[in-house]
Amino acid sequence: MDEARSFWYVRRVAFNYANGGAGVYPAGNLFIQVAHGQLEAILKQPRGPAKGVALVLHPHPLGGGTMHNKVVFRAASALNDAGLITLRINFRGVGQSSGAHDEGRGELEDVHAGLDYLAREFAGLRITLCGFSFGARVGLEGAMSDQRVVNLISIGTPVGKYDFSFLEANRKPILFVHGDQDEFGSLPELRDLVDKLKQHNERVTLRVIKNCGHFFEGHLDELKQAITDWAVQQTG
Repeated sequence: MDEARSFWYVRRVAFNYANGGAGVYPAGNLFIQVAHGQLEAILKQPRGPAKGVALVLHPHPLGGGTMHNKVVFRAASALNDAGLITLRINFRGVGQSSGAHDEGRGELEDVHAGLDYLAREFAGLRITLCGFSFGARVGLEGAMSDQRVVNLISIGTPVGKYDFSFLEANRKPILFVHGDQDEFGSLPELRDLVDKLKQHNERVTLRVIKNCGHFFEGHLDELKQAITDWAVQQTG
């Protein structure tokens, strides 16, 4: 993913704004041991009996993305409302996670580490993978072929920055939530991808939020509801 490095440096200010500024965030309540040290994480239980588990991934670290991103927080909350245990992780080099950013290569290992933790600690519960922007790119790649993952959610899919053609091999249920004014992935380009996926997979859903940009400013409640409604259908 080297071709995107300079782009994300340029957009750092926008991402920091979407994360709520440069304030001090609370530490995670969990540390997952990995080969490069540890991944900082937040684990949260739903109010009622757990119907499944979900790994929720944040946007690009070079743009200030963390597990505390507003979109990531709302997505995790939506999945909690649907009855899923949620795990948010900081990719390597972010917050108290060890290591350094690795252009998406090492981050794939972090995705697998998060999935391994959920599969080990909550054996028997179905796993959902949910990612926002960069988190969607690496998360979908890491989870699509993982037999333990049964549902996929992609938020603000940056189709203009990364190649998502690998999803044409996906046969799992997948939800795309996208703003019609997304700056990092045009809606027409995403619709083209969705149409291709539907040729081989009937369980592809696209939820478009009107007058909405990449960070879902002013539309976080709509984003949350879209995810909760879909997740409830998948787990019901």
